[in-house]
Amino acid sequence: MYVPAPFAEPDRAVLHEFIRTHPLGALVTGSPSAGLYATHLPLLLDPHRGEHGILHGHIARANPHHERAGDGAEGLVIFTGPEAYVTPSWYASKARHGRVVPTWNYVAVHVVGRVRFIEDRAVLMSHLEKLTDTHEADRAHPWSMSDAPSTFVEQLVRAIVGVEIEIVSLEGKWKLSQNRPDDDVDGVINGLRLSTDASAHAVGEQVA
Repeated sequence: MYVPAPFAEPDRAVLHEFIRTHPLGALVTGSPSAGLYATHLPLLLDPHRGEHGILHGHIARANPHHERAGDGAEGLVIFTGPEAYVTPSWYASKARHGRVVPTWNYVAVHVVGRVRFIEDRAVLMSHLEKLTDTHEADRAHPWSMSDAPSTFVEQLVRAIVGVEIEIVSLEGKWKLSQNRPDDDVDGVINGLRLSTDASAHAVGEQVA
């Protein structure tokens, strides 16, 4: 990923937290024989395993990704957050010299890692329980795996393949108008916060 210095985020803790709060990643692998292939899947981060952490997920067994990639393949996982168009009309410098153009503000984290596919039932069940508990925890009436009939759960477990990605490297790009003068940044914050679009409003909070 092209990351100019003003937009670089090198802090691993910040990158890990972004993954936790934006867990839907796009796993991309490629090979000379199978070409590029991508799957979007929710991922859990275990920061305590491996040098940089490990991502855990699952895909449908019918998805050919596990066959096209194979164990040990290098994979790229792309996590993205809020994004928004930025009009040059928000820049104070537009009135001063007019040398401004539109752009886009966004946050993204790229993870490169070694991919392994998992068939073990116990590992898959543990992963599904953790995934469910993580995303149900804040609900008034959390759903749990035990709420579904065991025969139904067993049927679904047989229909998935686990994915484990040992992180080799992470890089983050926080493109949030850091390269603009302060009064331009103020204009961007104001413009985004006044937007009725939820994503634009969220970007405004990030810029601030």
